[in-house]
Amino acid sequence: MATLLLLDTSVFPEGRSASRSVTSAFRKTWEEQHPDGTVVHRDLAADPLPHLDGVGAAAGFADPAARTPEQQTAFALRTRLADELEQADAIVMAAPMYNFTIPSTLKAWLDHVIIPGRTAGAEPSAKGTPIVVVASRGGSYAPGTPREGFEYVQNYLQAVLGDMLGLDVEFIVPELTMAPANPAMAELVPLYEASREKAHSNAAAKAKSLAHRFTA
Repeated sequence: MATLLLLDTSVFPEGRSASRSVTSAFRKTWEEQHPDGTVVHRDLAADPLPHLDGVGAAAGFADPAARTPEQQTAFALRTRLADELEQADAIVMAAPMYNFTIPSTLKAWLDHVIIPGRTAGAEPSAKGTPIVVVASRGGSYAPGTPREGFEYVQNYLQAVLGDMLGLDVEFIVPELTMAPANPAMAELVPLYEASREKAHSNAAAKAKSLAHRFTA
């Protein structure tokens, strides 16, 4: 049975969150196609991880036999998160843009799960695992737009997830999500609606293809 790791990060509930609606659509299709599979769901907004501190960071570089009790406790969390990453056959991650970058809760997860010599390094332990990143944003930061230079979500996550962790990264980008609530963006509502529909369609299609890969 295949395992899906689902990471939600939006501070808003599903009814108000663009990223949650897309990850939910992905999960729904995945479970329809793969009812005997397992979904490990981490809601990093509802149940945030502690930020990585000096003890936990040092533990990652220490000889396991020489770790202090405090380092062992701190590293236990990092080990559990790395285990979840390694045991996943596919991953779907919400990465809404907050102030031009990813939520701090997602950064905390990354800081814990990136372990040199294990999940990161010459041979990352989860290398090749497919990950679909839902990179929602209130405006548009696509190539050619005025704010193209402020796009720090996809660039960063491609480097961390793809280059460091060796994952097979694909992005779904629902954009202009502030249009319905911002009168100044009223004329962009049709573009927002089209982007939303495309994101849901892409999520369902990707979930179906991945589920089929592990059940065929």
